Amino acid sequence: MSFGVAFSIKADLGTSPISSVPYVVNCFTPLSVGTATIIMHCVFILLQIVILRKNYQLIQLMQLPVALVFGYLTDFALYATQSLVCHSYIEQWLFCIIGIILVAIGVSFEVIANVVTLAGEGVVLAICKVFPIKFGSMKVLFDVSLVCIAIVLSLTFMKNLVGVREGTVAAALLVGTISRQVNKLLKKLLHLRLFHRKHKSS
Repeated sequence: MSFGVAFSIKADLGTSPISSVPYVVNCFTPLSVGTATIIMHCVFILLQIVILRKNYQLIQLMQLPVALVFGYLTDFALYATQSLVCHSYIEQWLFCIIGIILVAIGVSFEVIANVVTLAGEGVVLAICKVFPIKFGSMKVLFDVSLVCIAIVLSLTFMKNLVGVREGTVAAALLVGTISRQVNKLLKKLLHLRLFHRKHKSS
């Protein structure tokens, strides 16, 4: 997922929704994208506690160290990809699509593991537990909301639109959709694995 974020930033078509707010904050503060990501995830953890209240599981506090690792990995991924340069609009879209796919796969693996998710996906799952909304659909709504916040911050503090372009819109619409399809595939693979295990044991 961290490399997905890095590719979306390198594409320069607007960052992925999950990194749109940290990227904009990075533009008008001394904070790195990774550090801003960690702070944002801490806010997401607090939101989960507010949403779930008594139903909040303490194991989900493990999202805090996960957020720290993800933040530092995001800065590392940006460092590792700094030499990559897009020379055409087509190459920009190629980088953008790679970023979208990597983020979507990362989200799917988090959800299917069902242990500890990143705080962003944790908020989506918390809302889905309280309201009858499918994860994929809520993920799209959540990403669109992040993009709107990034736009407001950008226009307020920088007086122009930064980090939000056509690539951001594509990611907001596609990450949840791709994640939903990958989830289906992973569930089928897990069912097949369980079937083979039962077959061998019998």
